[in-house]
Amino acid sequence: MGKQGSATDFGVDEYYWTMAKAARIEELIAGHARVMDAYDPKKTVGLVLGEWGAWFDPEPGTNPAFLFQQSTMRDALVASTHLDVFHRNADRLVIANIGQAVNVLQAVLLTDGAALVRTPTYHVFAMNKDHQDADSLAVRLPDPAPARRGLTTFSSTASRKDGHVLISLTNLDAANGLTVELDLRGARLGDPTATVLTAGALNAHNTAQNPDAVRPAPLGEARIEGSVLRVRLPPYAFATVKLPVLE
Repeated sequence: MGKQGSATDFGVDEYYWTMAKAARIEELIAGHARVMDAYDPKKTVGLVLGEWGAWFDPEPGTNPAFLFQQSTMRDALVASTHLDVFHRNADRLVIANIGQAVNVLQAVLLTDGAALVRTPTYHVFAMNKDHQDADSLAVRLPDPAPARRGLTTFSSTASRKDGHVLISLTNLDAANGLTVELDLRGARLGDPTATVLTAGALNAHNTAQNPDAVRPAPLGEARIEGSVLRVRLPPYAFATVKLPVLE
């Protein structure tokens, strides 16, 4: 492989280029699904995505053949973008494998001697876990989603399971926060519990020496007013909001 770019030393232009590449997965999945729908309208055959994830240069000082790669906040948003797309296409997509799990490419875990480090990508997976085996809920945007440099910078998915609704929110804008208002319909919901994953820099990452540089934190700017959920997202952030169903 040629030069893939540094996993940790990158600028805003490289960030947006990477996110645009990640967002294209929706076009690819939807295109394949349309072809399958033409021949299999009852969706008896599932679509499998064999491997996904960011691939950058191996970390300096490591064996290049091992493809050891750091994982930053940028990778976390690559993951949240993909998972949102997978949720939206779950009626056809049945398997989607992240490229590697430990140390290689966009891993969820890194090892350093006896240390085991959870990456920002790990936290995105953990925050999304309650979408598993849940009922998908439609999220419709009445207005065009915000965009920057030709990239749609907001996405959201929702599901219901075990008496709770879980909403995922991704803001890809590297400079600006975003206030999201969701009109919640079909059920009476309780107080929200919101969690956010962001960091002081796009290239922030976890190491054995600083394993919690990027980690989830409570998001206080989430509240329900009537049937409207208002959430304030910081720049380049992934958030989840969990609400009990009070029916």
